[in-house]
Amino acid sequence: MPAPRIKSPHLLVAESGADREGHGLKRTMGLFQLICFGVGAIVGTGIFVGLSDSVAQAGPAVVVSFVLAAITCVFTAFSFAELGGAIPVSGSSYSFAYAGLGESTAFLVGWCLLLEYGVSVSAVAVGWSQYVNELLHSLTGVQLPAALSQGPGDGGIMNLPAVIVIAMASVLLVRGVRESARATAAMAAVKLVILLAFCAVGYSAFKDGNLTPFSPAGLGGIGAGTTAAFFSYIGFDAITTAGEEAKNPRRDIPVAIMVCMGIVTLLYCAVALAAIGAIGGTQVAGRPAALSYVVDEVTGSGAGGGVIAFGAVVAIASVVLAVMYGQTRILMSMSRDGLIPPVFEKVSPKTSTPVAGTLIVAVVFALPAAFASLGAVMNLCTIGTLAVMAVVNIAVIALRRRAPGLPRGFRVPLYPAVPLLGVGCCLYLMYETGWRTWLQFAAFLAAGALLYVLYGRRNSRFAHQVATPDGPDAPALTPDAAREELRTA
Repeated sequence: MPAPRIKSPHLLVAESGADREGHGLKRTMGLFQLICFGVGAIVGTGIFVGLSDSVAQAGPAVVVSFVLAAITCVFTAFSFAELGGAIPVSGSSYSFAYAGLGESTAFLVGWCLLLEYGVSVSAVAVGWSQYVNELLHSLTGVQLPAALSQGPGDGGIMNLPAVIVIAMASVLLVRGVRESARATAAMAAVKLVILLAFCAVGYSAFKDGNLTPFSPAGLGGIGAGTTAAFFSYIGFDAITTAGEEAKNPRRDIPVAIMVCMGIVTLLYCAVALAAIGAIGGTQVAGRPAALSYVVDEVTGSGAGGGVIAFGAVVAIASVVLAVMYGQTRILMSMSRDGLIPPVFEKVSPKTSTPVAGTLIVAVVFALPAAFASLGAVMNLCTIGTLAVMAVVNIAVIALRRRAPGLPRGFRVPLYPAVPLLGVGCCLYLMYETGWRTWLQFAAFLAAGALLYVLYGRRNSRFAHQVATPDGPDAPALTPDAAREELRTA
């Protein structure tokens, strides 16, 4: 059985040009832009739309669910922080898996990331459509017809606003990362102000009695609520995809990840408590545009709900922008390695962005947003994301053993307990998704493995660069020898 094709971290950095200007990408993002980018990638549909689903599962104990989901993410965030600082390349989880566990695992991680980002962007775009209608109703008293604001599965023809927000994000991404970072920073500021204003309104009407019974469904409800709440945190890993466009990635990426997780967790718990404390969990549960409804009920006017709807429109658009950015950079890294077609690695010399890859991603993401019912695959998206996070935690352990001298601007505290706890938390939440989701996930991984065998393994540039004279399927050389082989090739 051939040895796994494992790239050394030094080789990944050398190939990407991450210590210089990588493959036409420009270093334009400082710490503040990275933090705004992280907040922009995380805070959106999960709190503006998904809160009602989490409350339906856990009741007022949704605050505990948010904390448990955050703990799972924080354990993994430590691992992302260490690896993001040590291997500052655009591939994020994919590249970390390549360095820690090998090419085949890395390909499946990239395959899962396509699911994570694709479903989350499509779902976020659908949520954006709901709040666009809410905003239109607040401003004009009319809404878009259902035929143009819902997919066929929900009684419409196509979800036009969902397509529009994806198209706008792709245009901005094509223009350049500097413009995208500025837009993301502005949108992050707007949504933070809106959510803080919501908290002020909600706490003004806070009643202790609305928090009882605190956990109507018991521990099972809290667990289910945690799985639902986890979707609200998807996106923090996108910070590491800026490794080749951050000014000081080894220092700034770990700091940005930890700051973002702290901000987002405090914000989610504050918003959930404000919403439930103001009108009660039964009123929030299962209600579309729940935050707008809370403000309308508290103030007795539709104007406040319109402000929240405006904040949601801005917030959700920023998530689409940030997550699409992350997806294009991961695909660029996979293409650079030869595991997917070369079109995704081409960077425009004019804009310093992967134009063709961005436009392809926009089309692929827009189709399910316009026509598909995404509810059936949301758990599949969650389990895929959790699997990726578990792999990143394992990669930290593998790289500590394989490359102990690797420069690390940040180290996971309480190693190896923290990454092992991260793996355990991920497995628990994966268990909570149910056996049907596990079957779907197994089929999805099987499809990814087939693609790797048919295309990725055959076209791998690493295999051709470091293979022994016996052929490309022979065991790969050691990382140091591989690096030397690449240098002299």
